Amino acid sequence: MGLNKLLSKIRKQIYVITFLIFLVWMLFLDTHSMKIHMELNEEINHLEIEKKELKKLIAKDKSSVNQLMTIDSLERFAREKYGHKREEETIFYIEFKDSIN
Repeated sequence: MGLNKLLSKIRKQIYVITFLIFLVWMLFLDTHSMKIHMELNEEINHLEIEKKELKKLIAKDKSSVNQLMTIDSLERFAREKYGHKREEETIFYIEFKDSIN
């Protein structure tokens, strides 16, 4: 009777040890481990945020392009942003000093 109890305890301990080894393997060491899944989920979240920001930027650029479809708006944009002028024009830039010293 004593030998059977001892073998039974050893068998239970082997099952527990095997289960613990399997658990550690699956959680930390396997290619499909929880750690890797968490890292990939974090990367997915980061990429989703970046995707939203890029979509906003694309929408802003599309509206800018749509505004520049006519010659008048394109000319106005070139004058305001890049200082372009017509051949016979003279452009004067007026600079104001700050009143706060």
